[in-house]
Amino acid sequence: MSYDKTLGNRLLDFVIYGVLLGTAILCVIPFLYVLAVSFTDPAEVARGGMILFPKEWSLAAYRYIFSTDTLLRSLLVSIYITVVGTLINLLFTSLMAYPLAKPYLRGRQTILLGVLFTMLFSGGLIPTYFIVKNLQLTNTLWSLMIPSAISAFNLIVLKNFFQGIPDGLEDSAKIDGCSDLGVLFRIVLPLSMPAMATFALFYAVAHWNQYFNAVLYINDNTKWPVQVLLREIVILAQSRIGDTNIDDAQIQPLTIRMAVIVFATLPILLVYPFLQKHFTKGVLLGSVKG
Repeated sequence: MSYDKTLGNRLLDFVIYGVLLGTAILCVIPFLYVLAVSFTDPAEVARGGMILFPKEWSLAAYRYIFSTDTLLRSLLVSIYITVVGTLINLLFTSLMAYPLAKPYLRGRQTILLGVLFTMLFSGGLIPTYFIVKNLQLTNTLWSLMIPSAISAFNLIVLKNFFQGIPDGLEDSAKIDGCSDLGVLFRIVLPLSMPAMATFALFYAVAHWNQYFNAVLYINDNTKWPVQVLLREIVILAQSRIGDTNIDDAQIQPLTIRMAVIVFATLPILLVYPFLQKHFTKGVLLGSVKG
């Protein structure tokens, strides 16, 4: 009886692992295709067909997109928005989540209801645009960071995480002369690194991938982030970002698009593995406490 049960468990594990492996392969194939096409000789791409491994390697697409500073400038803009915007997000979110984690805060429930209300309803695109315009943030990089300074969902999860920190640690710090901000930055935040790292990656990915706000608020193409440039190339099929002196017969628009996609995706993929281990611990702890 136990042998049949063990055999059944093994068969079930085999089926589960097979399904997971098949799903993983289906998810990886598009990435392999994009990467392979970007390194494939344009003549081979012109013949068509599915390419998962280049028969003839070529760096023509990468030489083309790097022949001017357009892509590098957009990359620097995206890096600036991601780094500065994430720091702003973490600062504002933690400054608001910490007092809301205290039951003795007056009006705490009213403020929380207001935060929850923003998760269900929005002011709309046009009112938001007029607010940004009246604050004179249009055509500046601040328009891509300030309006999204706080995520309501991340705020609530971080508040719950703060509530799980023992009050005795904060009381001890206050006895030693720490102010509320001192307790936050010296005690609470160091103990909340898993949650902060998790939300840092959430915010960073959102900043790196945003393009709609840039299209809406930024008119100067020298301030476009890399995702807007990618949109121009992939969606609008405008591939002239490189040296126009290069022979068009030596380049294919498809290889250019794939090269830009690889270039735009690679930085966030390099950062992701270093913060992935904090995901489960950071989010689950903040979601089950309080």
